[in-house]
Amino acid sequence: MAITNRLFDEISPGDTAQVRRVCTENDLYVFAHASGSLNPLHLPDHDFDGNPDTPPLAPAMWVGALVSQVIGNRLPGPGAEHRAQSFTFHKAVAVGDELVISVRVLEKREPRLIVLETRVALANGDLVADGVAEVFTPLTRRVYDHLDAPDMLVHRHASFDRLLAACEGLSPLSTAVVMPHDAPSLEGAFLAAQAGLIVPVLIGDAALMHSLAAGLGRSLAGIEVVAADTPARCASEACRLAHTGQVRALMKGSLHSDILMAGVLAHESGLRGERRVSHIFVMDTPGMDRPLFISDAAINIAPDLMAKADIVRNAIDLARACGLERPRVGILSAVETINPNIPSTLDAAILSKMAERGQISGGIVDGPLAMDNAIDIDAARTKGITSLVAGRADILIVPNLESGNMLAKELTFIAHAQAAGLVLGARVPVMLTSRADSARARQMSCALAVLHDHWQRTGQSAVVPRP
Repeated sequence: MAITNRLFDEISPGDTAQVRRVCTENDLYVFAHASGSLNPLHLPDHDFDGNPDTPPLAPAMWVGALVSQVIGNRLPGPGAEHRAQSFTFHKAVAVGDELVISVRVLEKREPRLIVLETRVALANGDLVADGVAEVFTPLTRRVYDHLDAPDMLVHRHASFDRLLAACEGLSPLSTAVVMPHDAPSLEGAFLAAQAGLIVPVLIGDAALMHSLAAGLGRSLAGIEVVAADTPARCASEACRLAHTGQVRALMKGSLHSDILMAGVLAHESGLRGERRVSHIFVMDTPGMDRPLFISDAAINIAPDLMAKADIVRNAIDLARACGLERPRVGILSAVETINPNIPSTLDAAILSKMAERGQISGGIVDGPLAMDNAIDIDAARTKGITSLVAGRADILIVPNLESGNMLAKELTFIAHAQAAGLVLGARVPVMLTSRADSARARQMSCALAVLHDHWQRTGQSAVVPRP
């Protein structure tokens, strides 16, 4: 619908205009940034009154600012200039409330000045705010096909918050933390233990770990410490504890990933399972209303067809543990059609058929899909793709390690996603954290291990499905 302004001579007393608006959590975050006001009463992630069920309240000036939408877009429209505005606020607005914002012309004053009654009410008619505005009308006629502002993303990570919340009440996972010989890896173990996610067993140089803990202002009192003097021996000791059932998970410290995984995959470790071991990234990406699972970006360099089948199975298991009852799996390639010159398209088609025949279960698998039509429904429709997965993929299976690693890091460093990861396929989950991982990423990797362990033992996800 075209947007047209109204000049002074075209406006009469009694003219009205209105819009509707629902208050969202993102509105409160954007207003906090724009105004600089960080009043916890108005921030969704701050429990101001001690009752977590109380919704955050919208700032009164956010409510008042809504009047600008009617005046700037409708009456008088583009080119309007506020001279004065008064407000009386009668009722608080909570997240989820629908508001009706209206203006009515009270009088006209030369030159170009009109006086407006301004009102904000709930959808049921309850008055929220009222006042009077003095507005200069536009000087010239303007007609716009549409008006918009640049897109804005609020960098929130609600998906990870839901997964962490689901771990509350679950038993902490006894975890061998392998060679935490630097501050980030030791601090990550402390934070995960403090959050009730793990019971750490620290493996490495005891004196060094005590010194690092003291430097962090912490103590190793009450934490089991197992001495081992080389990276290989640290990995071997961790695998021994896992094999004998003394721990139910492994967490990488400051040793190299290949040393830890060599220990896990050694025949004598007793940790090799029936499946190919693979790594799954879980990404909480701004702008997406669900977590995105990416595999394999850390272990299998150039997996063949049967390795990819296990990669898919492992990813489905983790997604189900995270609350997706039947996750949608998109097998990625450069194109969405089969091309014999692009081997990944052939693998994708075969994996889809394997899932159709029950050789891969627990999810809906389709491919080949290109990245755009795997996650964007409009891209899938534009290309005429009819699929239960296209545009809705929860899991992205990449052709090789390079493509997966680049995809995960692009989402992290360009799209501001938060990432966590887990290695599955062995007898116990492995938290293969990176030295560059934040404490939050390490904590989330522990949460994934807890959720997967719970799902394996009970057959049920601890995560409540989204409505």
